[in-house]
Order: sequence, then structure tokens, then C-alpha cells
Amino acid sequence: MASLTADILLVQFINGLFIAAGIYLVASGLSLVFGVLGVLNFAHGSFYMYGAFFVFTWIGFKLGGFWPALLIAPFAVVILGVATEIVFLRPIYKADPLYQLLLTYGLVLMFGDLVKLIWGADNQSVARPPGLDGTIPIFGALFPSYQVFVLIPIGIAVILALYLLLNHTQIGNIVRAATQDREMVGALGINVRLLYTGVFAVGAFLGGLGGAVLAPMGALYPGMDFDVIIEVFLVVVLGGLGSMAGTALGALIYGELKSLGILLVPDLESVFIYVLMVIVLLTRPQGLLGKRLETSR
Repeated sequence: MASLTADILLVQFINGLFIAAGIYLVASGLSLVFGVLGVLNFAHGSFYMYGAFFVFTWIGFKLGGFWPALLIAPFAVVILGVATEIVFLRPIYKADPLYQLLLTYGLVLMFGDLVKLIWGADNQSVARPPGLDGTIPIFGALFPSYQVFVLIPIGIAVILALYLLLNHTQIGNIVRAATQDREMVGALGINVRLLYTGVFAVGAFLGGLGGAVLAPMGALYPGMDFDVIIEVFLVVVLGGLGSMAGTALGALIYGELKSLGILLVPDLESVFIYVLMVIVLLTRPQGLLGKRLETSR
């Protein structure tokens, strides 16, 4: 176990922010979709995977550099997301949540096989953009410049954009109203189907953006959607399903605990977050900032 000094803790805190920013980009889309549509979309990790592979393809075919790919990839994933919502999810919105979960799990298997058919089963990689492939000193420690200048700013921008969209726009008012009473929103003449499709598109955009941003930070492989969706579920359940503020808090806690785990017990780096998850589920099942669900029979 490493000795805990103030400098080491500060370095790990910054590393935790990097982890939190990355997982939040993906988790925010899942939380938004669940909060409005009530669908726990297991296939959300597939949007993340396709965003990453789109960047790989764009650069591999020399269609342009990394930055155009980063801008275009989320919109490409939106097309996939909208098609998924219209064809597969729209018919089962009123079905039992278990059927929704099974369907989205089936979509994960389908999307995963498509990745193998298109890109193969080998690991792929995306190089970091020129000028951001080195390190930068912060408080005497070296940190990857890509995380400092890209990951953290984009993470903060997404938090602010979602906050402004949901709390300071007319569309945001409608979305928040839909989370409280969908029937009343429909009775006011609002096209609920179009609203659902739009929200799902935003969720897919965020998943694709997360994959595009995180593509240079690790290997790209079939099955990466399974790996990320487990972490995303941890974050949204910890913070509170459907709570955007809770998702941000959950991502921060997840990132810091994982960073601390890497320092203290590298072989069991996730033990802290799972212990906290058990405690939260036992004492506050709705999550740290989630609202208690009340059902009537």
C-alpha cells in the first residue's frame, strides 16, 4: 500500500476527476432517457461503442483528422439511436420493464455482432490528436494533456449544457413535466412520441460523444459496451435513477473511489465503489439524489 501524503492524494484526486468526467459523458445519456422514458436502456453502452468505432473508421479511411470525427461521431450515433427507438422501443413503452430490459439486452448482442462483422474481433486503437499526445505538469505531477484539455472541458460543458437545457428552456420545462405526468403532457397537445424520440436522440448523442471522446484513451474492441454499461449502471443507481444532478454526483464519487482504489488496492480497485453501492441500496434504495418511487396498484 502506498504511503498517503498530501501530494499523492492530490494527484489521485485529479485522476479521479478524469475518470468521473469520462463516465459522466456516457452515464448522463442513460439517466436522461430513464428519467423521461422510464426505459433502462441496456443498449446505451452500444452507442458508446459505435461512437468510438466511428472515430476509428473516420481516421482510418483518412476522411479527416480527429477533431472532425469528434464532432460528427455523436450525430452518426443519433441516427442509430433514433432508428432503435422508433423500430424497437416505441412499441413496448407500456410493457413490463423486464421486457424492456430483455429487449435492450438483445440489442446489445445484435450490435456487438455487427461490430465483429464490420471491424473484426481484434483490438483497435485511436491515436491522440497531435499536440495532445504528451503530458503536462500539474502540482509537480505529469498528467496526460488530452485529459486536461479535452476530457475535463467537454465533461464540464456537457454538465452545463444539460443544466441549461433542462432548467432554462421551454423544451426543458416540457421534458421535466413529462417525467412527472406524461398523460397530462399529452393532453396539452404536445406530441409525446416526438418528445420521446428527441430525448432518446439526445441520450444517444451523449453516449456517442462519450465513445468518441474516450476512444484515444484505451483499446476499442467488441464487448467494450458491456464493460462500460456496468460502470454506467453503478453511477446512475448510486446517484439516483433519472436524476441528472445525482448522475454527476455518482460519477464524481465513482471516479474518486476508483482512483483511491487504484492507489490502495490495485488488484481490487473497484471494491470501494461496490461496498458503497451496497450501503446506498440498503439505506437509500432510490439513490443519493433520486426520488422515492411510489407505485399504486
